[in-house]
Amino acid sequence: MNKVKKIISVLVLVMVSIAVQAQSAAVEPVDTMRSNGKIYVVVAVVVTILLGLFLYVFNLDRKISKLEKRS
Repeated sequence: MNKVKKIISVLVLVMVSIAVQAQSAAVEPVDTMRSNGKIYVVVAVVVTILLGLFLYVFNLDRKISKLEKRS
């Protein structure tokens, strides 16, 4: 169990370091989209997708709970 925790923590640290390096390279396109006003469209689409996923998972959890109570 301890070995699994170490592996997961190393993977998380690697992913965080990759994300930090990717942010410095992605500044120019974001500035361009912000100046054109398109960044708000991107944010709206991402929020809509995430909201849909959360609603789907919530609905799925309710259905599974109902099935568990029947058994």
